[in-house]
Amino acid sequence: MSGWLLLGTALVLALAGAWLWRRARAVRQESGLPAGRVTYADTGAWRRCERPFFSRRYRLTGRPDYLVDSAAGIVPVEVKSGRTPRQPYPAHVLQLAAYCVLVEEQEGRTPPYGIIKYAGRAFDVPFTPELRASVVAMLESMRLDLRASDVGPDHDDPRRCRGCGYRDECGQCIG
Repeated sequence: MSGWLLLGTALVLALAGAWLWRRARAVRQESGLPAGRVTYADTGAWRRCERPFFSRRYRLTGRPDYLVDSAAGIVPVEVKSGRTPRQPYPAHVLQLAAYCVLVEEQEGRTPPYGIIKYAGRAFDVPFTPELRASVVAMLESMRLDLRASDVGPDHDDPRRCRGCGYRDECGQCIG
């Protein structure tokens, strides 16, 4: 009798293990993370990372939400909580590309791409030389703005001004 009990228990455990494995695969696919080992996480779900990534060359610092060491290479992942656009927002692409620059310098390996994960969809963004150049150009533009005595808004959307945290200090509200 105990042999049948042992066999039944083993069967139940095997079925539970198979179900958990399938569920874990489904959750991973929903997360937008590529297959591989998560080597870095900067989310509230895990412990806070002690130090951000830093590039002396570009004087840039940042913390990607995840880094996944996949078969293709190290892949930065940025998770966004807002609505899912048809295409990733340009500012989000530049943010992700900045993380690629940081990973490249810190890890000594160029990420082949990064991922922007919105609630409804994940976008793979190839890390091309053109995208790297865009990040470097944006950093230079921002440094020039820091030295300028007056910098105007970079948009013409009154809704953005209404929701801006600097609206009271700005004095250049649109609309």
